[in-house]
Amino acid sequence: MDERIRRVYVPMTETGFYILFGLGTPRHGYGIGQRVKEMTGGAVVIGPGTMYGTLSKMEQDGLIEVCAEQDKRKLYRRTALGEEVLALELRRIERLYKNSRGEDWHA
Repeated sequence: MDERIRRVYVPMTETGFYILFGLGTPRHGYGIGQRVKEMTGGAVVIGPGTMYGTLSKMEQDGLIEVCAEQDKRKLYRRTALGEEVLALELRRIERLYKNSRGEDWHA
């Protein structure tokens, strides 16, 4: 992984995390927003400007790609780099959680 990508995306913003995490299956921006809202019980709502700005940046950086178009909406999916970044962030979050509970962390 490119060091610039690591610096930009780890740690991730909550919004960035949920957008990338929400792409476990291909989705369009509105579908990602609905999935995030569902996963968080409405605690995280991503506005269109944030959604499409983040999708554009992630696509430009190679974390996601357009895989199809459906009713004039782009469907996005994670790339191998996106999977790698997400796995790195999940390990970081798990370490934080375990440390907060007084557990030792072994990567």
